[in-house]
Amino acid sequence: MQPKPSYSPDRPAARRQLYTKAERARRDATKWTLVQGILAPLQFLAFGVSLALVLRFLWTGDGYTAATVSILVKTALLYLIMVTGAIWEKVVFGQYLFAPAFFWEDVVSFAVIALHTFYLYGLITGALDPAAQMTVALAAYVTYVINAGQFLWKLRQARLDAGAAAPAPDAKGVTA
Repeated sequence: MQPKPSYSPDRPAARRQLYTKAERARRDATKWTLVQGILAPLQFLAFGVSLALVLRFLWTGDGYTAATVSILVKTALLYLIMVTGAIWEKVVFGQYLFAPAFFWEDVVSFAVIALHTFYLYGLITGALDPAAQMTVALAAYVTYVINAGQFLWKLRQARLDAGAAAPAPDAKGVTA
């Protein structure tokens, strides 16, 4: 009888931890983690309000100014979170962007920024009529939702990793 290979379809492959011990310590020690933790829900709130206003404009033709202001607020928060996120990445991983642990999140973030910036271009230059502006904003928002999902997945991975790294309690329930 031959020994079973170390990998088997019945057993999931081991996943690389999102953070090393040193990276986790830097993540937990930097103020930029808190900044990201505040800006991310604010940006999501701005997104939700803006999405409703953009859809209202597209459905009814009313509320262009409110929708535009909401997109500008969302875009400003996006730029702010991108700059502070790059600083966070530098502190935690030693590089401003495209650290291996967050490479694809950064790639999609750039697509989100490109679409928001294209919206601004269309608004400022008049190259896009109001309906086209709102359509570009919706494309930016779809991409943003994908990107937010990526970051939520990474947050889940980090929590799972932290749970796996925590010392297990003994038979009496006491953690070593």
